[in-house]
Amino acid sequence: MSGYKRLTIDDIAELAGVSRTTASMVLNGHAERYRISRATVERVEKVASEQHFNPSQSARSLRSRRSNSVGLVIPDLTNSAHAALAQAMEELCRQRDYQMLLVTSDEDPRREAEVMAHLAARQVDAMIVVPCTHEAKSYQKWVRRLPLVFVDRRVDGSGIPSVVTDGCASVERLVGDALEQGVSEVVFFGGQAELSPSRDRLQGYRQALALHGVEEKPGWVCHRDYLRRSGFELMQQWRQQHHRLPQALFTASVSLLEGALAFLNQHCGLANAPLRLLTFDDHSLLDCLPLRVDAIVQDSREMAARSLELALALLEGQALAEPEFLVPASLHRRWPA
Repeated sequence: MSGYKRLTIDDIAELAGVSRTTASMVLNGHAERYRISRATVERVEKVASEQHFNPSQSARSLRSRRSNSVGLVIPDLTNSAHAALAQAMEELCRQRDYQMLLVTSDEDPRREAEVMAHLAARQVDAMIVVPCTHEAKSYQKWVRRLPLVFVDRRVDGSGIPSVVTDGCASVERLVGDALEQGVSEVVFFGGQAELSPSRDRLQGYRQALALHGVEEKPGWVCHRDYLRRSGFELMQQWRQQHHRLPQALFTASVSLLEGALAFLNQHCGLANAPLRLLTFDDHSLLDCLPLRVDAIVQDSREMAARSLELALALLEGQALAEPEFLVPASLHRRWPA
């Protein structure tokens, strides 16, 4: 048996010298309706504050059929873009008096299904998910149970609202900058090819090549996943096949960039790496590197705000004017124009 004692409303009533009913009415905001004196209210509230006591969330949930909690599913907390999204989401939920419950899928569809079931069992009011599969049918059962919104990635044909960065336009601008400055070879390292961010970023890359009259060569586009080790392995593989480094490299996530940088640091030193680097997602540590990296900056707070807004609108039964929302991105240019 546990030696811990859970504080109850009976304990608060005893410490305040009032009945259980009076303590309950005060702490649940019904003191004025039942004409409980101001002195009694202050005494009960003082005791509750000193004991860090709040009325049971479970009891309130049963009465209101709301848990005032939102579930967030992200693939990987070590991905700085998803960590920034989670940080922004937690703050926005707190401002609306919601608790955010965070779980990770590890980019594994089976794990994702398990953690979504866990959140549903916790009676979250809504779920916001960075999906790790493009299979629409994987998410349909949840739509019938609670509000579901995708963020950062969409699943085409699912009918589920989504909030994503305008990856196509931002990549076109970033790669286009390098081509305008004389670069003639840009290699693309991407994540899972079937996911919407991979498709959008690849489309932007190819549009930039076409606009600047550059023909894509075999081996320029390489896909694996968005994990750090894949950036290392793709860089290793490219060098083994071509016996040199590419003139320029675009990585479709900062996690892939981390892996590529690890390879460069291990095999030729970052200060001596003869290539231009471009990446989707930015990080302040990129300012500290001995080589420059131009980056696309996602607006994590706007993505969090829009997806939470959609989820709470669905919770209230509102029709969505914009079921799919594109959030503009900005560029952080470290190379001189």
